Amino acid sequence: DSRGAASLLKDSIPITQFTVSGPFEGHELLRRGFTCVKNELLPSHPLELSEKNFQLNQDKSNFAMLRNIQGLHAPLKLQMELRAVKQAQRLPFLHSSNVALDTLRGNDECIGFEDILNDPSQSEVMGEPHTMVEYKLGLL
Repeated sequence: DSRGAASLLKDSIPITQFTVSGPFEGHELLRRGFTCVKNELLPSHPLELSEKNFQLNQDKSNFAMLRNIQGLHAPLKLQMELRAVKQAQRLPFLHSSNVALDTLRGNDECIGFEDILNDPSQSEVMGEPHTMVEYKLGLL
């Protein structure tokens, strides 16, 4: 009789074909989580992608120019200093101004959008200090 049960299972329809699609797929929402619509949107303007990568593109061109003028050691030294400055941060629940990073990039004398409208008292990252430090250290 076990051979007969196996033949019945072989002829049956797989359960994956019974998934519900559309606005009422509640069980799929529980399995996969919410979908982020923001990630699926295309850039609304041709310059939006270029603007997002502005600092990266500017760093690449500055490193290439520095390499052509002073040699290979100059951009390597600057990249090492930038990496060291990025690693030195305050605790996760405190606002960091990144003065050293701005100085290395030459942005310390420029006034930008984030200098005026980036008020730390209105920051969304304020939370319980102990929980945030434990999360940063990977203890949670």
